[in-house]
Amino acid sequence: MPAVTETIETVQAVTESTYKWGFETDIDMEFAPKGLSEDIVRFISAKKEEPAWLLEWRLRAFAAWQKMEEPRWPAVKYPPIDYQDAYYYAAPKQKVGPKSLDEVDPELLRTYEKLGIPLKEQAILAGV
Repeated sequence: MPAVTETIETVQAVTESTYKWGFETDIDMEFAPKGLSEDIVRFISAKKEEPAWLLEWRLRAFAAWQKMEEPRWPAVKYPPIDYQDAYYYAAPKQKVGPKSLDEVDPELLRTYEKLGIPLKEQAILAGV
């Protein structure tokens, strides 16, 4: 069982540590309510301004997912996943669109810089 113990220790070390290549951006966010339901699927589709055919496709996919059973993996033990305790939509809060990059949240611009996004693309992503 040394390999199993080593694997468990490795997973714990990764999941309990800070992701050294990542970062968080502290900006105002808008979230859908927690959980997954037909109403949440409709909410997300409306936020993304999707066409009706795509909403219908997503609703059919959601209905199919609800009928699925989670696989039962041999020798793998983990707590049940609570799909109702997750956010399925989050986006920066929308304000009146900026007219220039000078009006964009500086924290968002720093994130774009960390990601290496060129200035012209930053303007497009920020809605300028």
